[in-house]
Amino acid sequence: MSSFPVHSRESAPDVAHQTLDTVAGLFGFIPNLLGVMATSPALAEAYVALSGIFKKSGLNAAERQVVLLTVSRFHECHYCMAAHSLAADMEKVPADVVESIRSDHPITEPKLEALRVYVNRLIEKRGWINETEMAEFLAAGFEPSHALDVLVGVGQKTLSNFTNHLAKTPLDSAFEQHAWAPAE
Repeated sequence: MSSFPVHSRESAPDVAHQTLDTVAGLFGFIPNLLGVMATSPALAEAYVALSGIFKKSGLNAAERQVVLLTVSRFHECHYCMAAHSLAADMEKVPADVVESIRSDHPITEPKLEALRVYVNRLIEKRGWINETEMAEFLAAGFEPSHALDVLVGVGQKTLSNFTNHLAKTPLDSAFEQHAWAPAE
């Protein structure tokens, strides 16, 4: 049982309405994650803002989804793995790339694999990437700005992953076909 309600627009604090309206306009519904986040209007607003900012980064759509899925996989977030598996499909990310991340296997495309490895190292090492690891990332075709852009995605997904862990957020029916659970 969760201590956190899944708010509708009507039950959410008034100050969260604008954020929820924005989300409903983008998705056609209010995902349960944002319904939970609306309990803290500041969190909901921060998450939506970071999402928009991350889209403006120097990473392309496939690279952004690799970041978001890799962070969610690392944190074992069932909700975000399902939601971003669908988002990746909608962004035309190759299915084998998504499946590689979901199953924690290397991605066959070298640049995306270098990104996946970098994101995992970044989280595991709490940002303490050594010179060799950074050189490997840059040698794959990334720039120093991309190394920092990744931090925006890590921050965005950490907010949602941890929210889902705290709240035990129920998966929306829209994401059920992409349901995911970590391997035992």
